[in-house]
Amino acid sequence: MEIAGSTPKPETPDRDPLCPKHIFILSGQSNMAGRGGVTHHRRWDGVVPPQCRPSPDISRLSAALRWEPAREPLHQDIDAKKVCGIGPGMAFANAVVRRGGAGSESVGLVPCAVGGTAIKEWARREHLYENMVKRARESVKGRAGAGAGVGGEIKALLWFQGESDTSTKHDADAYQANMERLIHNVREDLGLPSLPVIQVAIASGDAKYIEKVREAQLRINLPNVICVDAKGLPLKEDHLHLTTEAQVRLGLMLADAYLKNFVA
Repeated sequence: MEIAGSTPKPETPDRDPLCPKHIFILSGQSNMAGRGGVTHHRRWDGVVPPQCRPSPDISRLSAALRWEPAREPLHQDIDAKKVCGIGPGMAFANAVVRRGGAGSESVGLVPCAVGGTAIKEWARREHLYENMVKRARESVKGRAGAGAGVGGEIKALLWFQGESDTSTKHDADAYQANMERLIHNVREDLGLPSLPVIQVAIASGDAKYIEKVREAQLRINLPNVICVDAKGLPLKEDHLHLTTEAQVRLGLMLADAYLKNFVA
């Protein structure tokens, strides 16, 4: 299924949609995993906006480390203990493809986000961090039997997390140092010292320290690190999770940030 107004790309003999060349890591907590359309009864309503529909140009790395056609909910087998819905990933990927950000190549998404997690749980040697790195490394290997030299390249880490660090002053005060350390560790462990990182400044959390965490996110000043601000995007009735509409808008904002800052 194609996005309205998009132009189908001609298939070439050496182009394998399930061996994507432009790879993006999606990580953080529940607003990256996606709760758009998840009802009070803990069910996803199944509504997929046009901007989030499947595309032959977009794949996802499953929990079993296999490339497969990407479709919502992207994180259903990653954030498996929660009900997942619409996140920003598909809207981002479709926008990048539609606007030529991947050239004639396909896009691969590597979902890693897990709801309710604090940044200390993403420290080196912690399970979540090590699993993210493992999945990222696996994503560039290429498909078995596809031949040598056909693996993809990690183009960026998209990071949306911080709500779980707004409850105590200690966690909020430590956020900037912890986030900067995470960026350093990911770049070092993946051997990508200039890896683009697009983080999202949170739109919700504990009122006591949300502004302190947001200030930390907006204050980070490292090479190839961009911050997209989610403040003001519509929230669900739980006042914590972005609505489906908001997730679509965020995906487009992330695509804008990537295309303007990291695509020549």
